[in-house]
Amino acid sequence: MAMRFNPYIHLAGRAREALEFYQSVLGGQLQISTYGEGGMSQNPAEAQKVMHGQLEAPNGFVLMVSDAPEGMPVSNTSNISLSLSGDDEAQLRRYWEGLLDGAQVVEPLEKAPWGDTFGMLTDKFGIGWMVNIAGQQG
Repeated sequence: MAMRFNPYIHLAGRAREALEFYQSVLGGQLQISTYGEGGMSQNPAEAQKVMHGQLEAPNGFVLMVSDAPEGMPVSNTSNISLSLSGDDEAQLRRYWEGLLDGAQVVEPLEKAPWGDTFGMLTDKFGIGWMVNIAGQQG
């Protein structure tokens, strides 16, 4: 069995909204299981919250998101960013444009000193993203 390393985001009640937004940006297949479906909630108010959501994009990206259950703290700050990088400039620019909806731009997507095109933003869910488009190899 092959191993994968996937980002897993925990949100406080906005997991479904985030997954649907990321699907609109990245494309792909979305799978969502709720706490109610999994029999994991004693609180009826949590039954429709996302216990596990997974987005598998056509390019192989896998992103997992869940709602934190009652009693589990969710940090409002993080020292981790999700990074999209490669040489497909058109696709990476589409991802950047999609993520801009409701985002705060930290660094605009522009030519960087190292020759690539680079930008950073914090999306409307508080998640940090970096986009790096490889420069022309000389």
